[in-house]
Amino acid sequence: MLVKQLLSMKSDTGKPWIDAGSIVTIAPDTTLAEAARLLADKRIGAVVVSTDGRRPDGILSERDIVRQLGKHGPEVLSQPISGVMTTQVQTCTTGEDALTILERMTQGRFRHMPVVDDQGNMLGVISIGDAVSGRLKELAAEKEALTGMIMGS
Repeated sequence: MLVKQLLSMKSDTGKPWIDAGSIVTIAPDTTLAEAARLLADKRIGAVVVSTDGRRPDGILSERDIVRQLGKHGPEVLSQPISGVMTTQVQTCTTGEDALTILERMTQGRFRHMPVVDDQGNMLGVISIGDAVSGRLKELAAEKEALTGMIMGS
């Protein structure tokens, strides 16, 4: 399965908050408190940090916020996310294999990845859950095909 298919599956869910075409972004000067509110309101685990809304400058996850709270206490919530966000954002393209993306996410210990075009503009965001779901659908289709071959269908 390709990343393009994962994005398509997200669009087919009927859940507007996970629509592949609507990428939630936030400005780097936004406070951690505002970012936490956005994540809660949108029911998402990470937000792409972008100055122009088209290219990723960073990514901020719930885990990033919790780690900062644990280290520095609640006063850190007034700090800008630019000092906390991951700046080395891993991205992928629509033509990449979903299993490869799943492996990259697992090895890198991150759960969200912006999908970009050849110019680096974002097309969507996929999560590790999207990749796992896609892989499970592939395995179910393979099982069904093999069962059909064995049964002579």
